[in-house]
Amino acid sequence: MGTERTRTDRLGMLLEQFDYARERAEVRLTGLSDEEFLWEPVPDCWSIRRRGEATTPRAFGPGDWLLDQGAPEIPASEYAEVARQAADGMSVAKIAEDWSVSVERVEQILNHSSPPEPDETPVTTIAWRLGHLHVGFAGQWEWTFGDRRQEPKQLVDFTPDAPVAIERFWAVIDRWRDSVATVTDEQLETIGFSQYPYGSDPDDPYLDVLWGTNLEFIHHMAEIALLRDLWRTRLTARA
Repeated sequence: MGTERTRTDRLGMLLEQFDYARERAEVRLTGLSDEEFLWEPVPDCWSIRRRGEATTPRAFGPGDWLLDQGAPEIPASEYAEVARQAADGMSVAKIAEDWSVSVERVEQILNHSSPPEPDETPVTTIAWRLGHLHVGFAGQWEWTFGDRRQEPKQLVDFTPDAPVAIERFWAVIDRWRDSVATVTDEQLETIGFSQYPYGSDPDDPYLDVLWGTNLEFIHHMAEIALLRDLWRTRLTARA
């Protein structure tokens, strides 16, 4: 990205980072087929599944297709984040609520009274990764710029049609990006400017929320790009 596009204000830097990541993501999503969208590289992937066929205990969605979600647990890869939240002053009860686990489980992690469990984060399909991001951005918009009342897990009608899913996703991204561009310096500093219910948004300045949202977008899009590479080379790997 050329220096002529680089802004130095805080919001501008975050927006430019996001825009650059989005440009790359659009290229990487070009030509995605339905088969690739739903491809499971290993058994028991998380994906989207027809209502009545989902095997994960908390799969959700308002329509005929649901997004897989497992039983509540804090994966080992997130133990450091839990420790950071506690060090920053978040109560054990709030951490437990955000992660949908018991207070006792959070205390075990913070006190190192049980060894870290192996990270059992599942392998996911492109459909799952895109759906997960879609829910997040739809919910972030609703609970920051919208009425702040709709359940995020009921905002996205999942579909196995890859072009339709991508079109709907970018529409939500565009709405979110346009709204974020209007945020003032005072709002950036406001704790709880976002009231998104899944995470620490209500306890954080909006500047921190935006930083985390950028990271969420970048790392999930990188995972989607890797899945596309694996799909492209899958026949060669078997030869």
